[in-house]
Order: sequence, then C-alpha cells, then structure tokens
Amino acid sequence: MRFVKESVIHASPERVWAFHELPDAFERLLPPWEKATIVQKADISVVGSRAIIEQKIFGIVPSRWVAEHTAYDPPHIFEDVQISGPFAKWRHRHIIEPHAEGALLRDDIEYEPPLWIFGALAAPFAIVPKLEKMFAYRHDVTRKWCEDNA
Repeated sequence: MRFVKESVIHASPERVWAFHELPDAFERLLPPWEKATIVQKADISVVGSRAIIEQKIFGIVPSRWVAEHTAYDPPHIFEDVQISGPFAKWRHRHIIEPHAEGALLRDDIEYEPPLWIFGALAAPFAIVPKLEKMFAYRHDVTRKWCEDNA
C-alpha cells in the first residue's frame, strides 16, 4: 500500500531541509496525541543510524518501532525503513523538491499493514485516517518553522 502527503512550503528547499536536521526535529514532529517515547534518536545524516520509539497502538497495545535511515542526499531526500515494529513493511521517503512558490515537501510511504489480509481490509479505516492526521500535523509544524524563520 502507499500513502503520500504533499505540501508547498514558501521557503527554499534548503530551508525545509534545515528544519529536518534540527537536533529536536523529530520531537517537534511527534503529534501530542501520539504519546510516543523516543528511546533512541537517529541522525538522518548517518545512513545506518537507528531510531527507536515506543508507543501504544490504540492506546493499549505496547509497540516498539525500530527504524533505520537508509538514504541521505541533501537537500533532496532521506529515507528510513522499519527494521521491526507494528507494520509488516514500512519504507518512508522524505522528499524535498524545488517549487515555483518555494519547496514541495513530500512524504512517500510504502507499507504493508500487520495481520495480512485483515490488516489490508482495515487499513482504510484504521491506518489511513491516522496517517492523514499525523502528516497534516507534521507538514503544518514544518511549514510554520520554515516560513516564520525564512
């Protein structure tokens, strides 16, 4: 399955990239309703760097997510893949492209839900709305920082 969120940000691609390289960028991008704990931060500039996040799925099921950075090409793309966690597969590309009005920020996610066919059937109701809400929040946070500090 695939999820894509795009936003035009009125700042240069380099500025959008700079936001993602802030030491506390990941903390800023965590929606307050997620109640996630960062056990280990990853350095996006280091391919092989791993992030470890603990959270509760649906607020009750403990989950530990390990994601490894697999690509880094400033100021265009960085990528992480799930090593272990709640999904059967997860590959997240963070893409920044020049745009006539500044930069286009694209989160491109290829994923396979857990629980085989049951997860695929539930994805439109249980996964996609959560991704839409989370990435709307992330893009809003990114946009505000980039445009307010441009």
